[in-house]
Amino acid sequence: MIICQIDEFSVTGIRGWATDTENPSEPVFLHALADGQEFLQFNCTDLREDVHASGIPSKNTGFHIPMPPSLLDGKKHNITFKNRLKQIEIYSQNQKLEHISFSGRLPVETHSFVDGLKQGVLSGWVVRGNAVEGWKGNQQILVTCNGQKIAQLEANRYRGDVGKALSCDPYCGFQFSPPDLYRKPYEQEFRFYILPDMTEVANSPCLTSFVTDANESLIIDVIDQIDALHVELTRLRRKVREILPQPGFTIADYHSWATAYFPILRKYVDRTRDNDLILGNPLVSIVCPVWNPNLTDFTAAIESVRAQTWQNWELILVDDCSKNPELRAVIENFAKTDARIKPIFQKENGGISVATNAGLEAAQGEWIAFFDHDDLLADVAVEYMLREATRSHADLIYSDEDKIDASGYYREPAFKTDWNYRLLLGVNYVCHFVMIRQSALQKVGGLNKEYDGAQDHDFLLRASEHIPAEKIHHVPEILYHWRITANSTASDIGNKRYAIDAGINAVNDHLERRNLPAHVDSQMGMTLYAVDWQFNQSPSVTIIIPYKDEIPTTARCLDAIQKYTRYPNYKVILVNNWSITKEAEDFAKRVDGIPNVEILTVKEPFNYSRINNFAAKDETSDFLLFLNNDVFVEQENWLEILVNEALADPQVAIVGGKFVYPNQTVQHAGVLLGIGDVAGHAHVGIPRNEGGYAGRAYFPQEISAVTAAGMLIRRPAFELVGGFDEEHLKVAFNDIDLCLKVRDAGYKVIWTPDFCAEHHESLSRGSDDRPSTERRFFHETQFMIEKWGKTLRTDPFYNPHFTLDRQVFFDLTIPGVDETRYPPLESTRKKIRPLWDTVTLTAEQKAPSATKKPVAKKSQAKTRGKKPSNETVTDAAE
Repeated sequence: MIICQIDEFSVTGIRGWATDTENPSEPVFLHALADGQEFLQFNCTDLREDVHASGIPSKNTGFHIPMPPSLLDGKKHNITFKNRLKQIEIYSQNQKLEHISFSGRLPVETHSFVDGLKQGVLSGWVVRGNAVEGWKGNQQILVTCNGQKIAQLEANRYRGDVGKALSCDPYCGFQFSPPDLYRKPYEQEFRFYILPDMTEVANSPCLTSFVTDANESLIIDVIDQIDALHVELTRLRRKVREILPQPGFTIADYHSWATAYFPILRKYVDRTRDNDLILGNPLVSIVCPVWNPNLTDFTAAIESVRAQTWQNWELILVDDCSKNPELRAVIENFAKTDARIKPIFQKENGGISVATNAGLEAAQGEWIAFFDHDDLLADVAVEYMLREATRSHADLIYSDEDKIDASGYYREPAFKTDWNYRLLLGVNYVCHFVMIRQSALQKVGGLNKEYDGAQDHDFLLRASEHIPAEKIHHVPEILYHWRITANSTASDIGNKRYAIDAGINAVNDHLERRNLPAHVDSQMGMTLYAVDWQFNQSPSVTIIIPYKDEIPTTARCLDAIQKYTRYPNYKVILVNNWSITKEAEDFAKRVDGIPNVEILTVKEPFNYSRINNFAAKDETSDFLLFLNNDVFVEQENWLEILVNEALADPQVAIVGGKFVYPNQTVQHAGVLLGIGDVAGHAHVGIPRNEGGYAGRAYFPQEISAVTAAGMLIRRPAFELVGGFDEEHLKVAFNDIDLCLKVRDAGYKVIWTPDFCAEHHESLSRGSDDRPSTERRFFHETQFMIEKWGKTLRTDPFYNPHFTLDRQVFFDLTIPGVDETRYPPLESTRKKIRPLWDTVTLTAEQKAPSATKKPVAKKSQAKTRGKKPSNETVTDAAE
């Protein structure tokens, strides 16, 4: 028998003690039930000296359990205790009970704070409620000054910071601008009380004084002058940049950039070498399938591996039954010269995947690197990749690359984005130089012969299924040279038509493995792919369109949505920002009869962020879509495209589209951070159907930000980050800030060209260059720079070799100038003389400006960090 005594029973919990009369020294285990449903299991082990003093053998018989919030709803509940093995008798105040009847409600509490005086306004916030009923804003506030009642106001202003911190109603803020009568130059006491019970707000009273009208006027005048000076300085700085001659490099003269870049990269690696930086001296297995290459190119390829500053490597050459005695002799001679070169001769020709897999099976390294038989590695390639792998803790790592033609010219650099899974579905942008940990390779598996021609694309897609995104790292340095030959895909994809079908199958099969329904097809008859998602879901979408007069434009925007939108589950909120024309009145009456369209009127000065926050405040739809009234959709499936991109990946919170000017040139193809101090649009001005640099404008991809001229966002994500910043970013950059906040919260932003619409940019609002708005724009720019700092200068989806102050995707940084990328060190450790210069090219392979120098024989130096001493360095590779 168990005896249970209840001492206290209230909303704060149940306190008592229990003992087993047959085994009083053992603690009692009880189940607590409310209305027949168990809500807690617990041991009665609290110290109860009073119970022990009354004759109970054990001192540890007590319990104190909390009352579940779900029971604190004011309704009657029956609570009892049970033990599965023994009967229990419950007593309270010496009365035996079957159960305890209880009805209670969690008390209402208040959280509040007065922030203080800022720019002549007293502000703060108030919420009331409890954990069961939630915390509500919209509270009534009484304001007093020196004990005299002077105002009553409602705490209903949006405070996203409070909502996020307390998980409460964000519409809980208040602002109070005292009447002129109480704006005294001496200190006064302002108090804030919550009605109706006159509870004083925390941090009240607020003791403050105000400047006089004369001083205020003077201060405002000085502020205006300072702002004007800042604006003028910014304008002059940009003007000077435009006037000064530009000595920099561009994509158009990439060879000149490259010949300046590679020596600087080598010197940086040499200067910063630390033998303890790469732990464990890992062996790198470089796997190279071989089939009838040009022998001169093949020899140069092998020499580029032998020239590596990292010495602990093995080169596995897998001859795929080339049946070329001269080639075999070259391979065998290299193997005799350098024991790190390990040949494998296949008895049958199996294709590139079979040959590569033979090399993978023989590989002994901790890291595996993939290398083609006629390409070239930069001399620091392996060492630099290992450094970055150590720093990033990556399992798969890839670098930038370029192409080298028969004359030795560097061409067509692939300055890549950081890991971008959505882009990979459309194109194998990773390509070369790829290294993967042996342990990760065992999970991914080797190459698949079914996808020969796109076997590397399939491999990367499978790798993404097994390796987390944070374990895939991009090295933004040119470490690989893809040789252009007559029969290579670097020269003409038409030489390998089978690769297109292989790529389609690779992407399609990958999506099937991930249970993502899609139709995959080739773009433009190339190894570029379009993914048409086939989801059958139609989550709810609220389209929010602000407007102020400009009725013909707004009507055209709305008419286009009604005409072209076949998506079944959407509604439109038109936010009327204080329109004053008769035309606007007539428009409102016409819209009133449209079932899924409503007008919300906001009579406040223009504040884009606040207008949209206000419209989104009470929405419960799955997605919000912010759309400018000067964007005109033209595709029936435009909304499906945006929603499906979000459905394809639960981490995607924002999706933006491609917008073009009326002349059909690109206005927006995603946003690049750091352009123009804060951010700028990618591919501006290119024809609508062109792909821009590296074809990036052709493919959906992850990106840092998109414009809110047409932005879909998950409503919970929008609420999580507090929506648009209506205090600091009333007009400009609020969309960039929102995207960065969403990315900070762990979500992705996707840009897709599959949704394309015409955008008459800033038709309603006008330009930020007008004198009346330039001061506001300047302050918003400064706010973004101060808030996001380094983030704006290190866009993961815009390669750091491109400049931020000139033409995007075209002008290149000057090698060696940016010391944040190649910082000088005060001291260095053991230095390795660069070996890339020892690679000898024929006269036909050199650039016309190259000068040939003699090359001495190289010894087989295997010791890490040491080089043969009898070398003569040549500039042939330059």
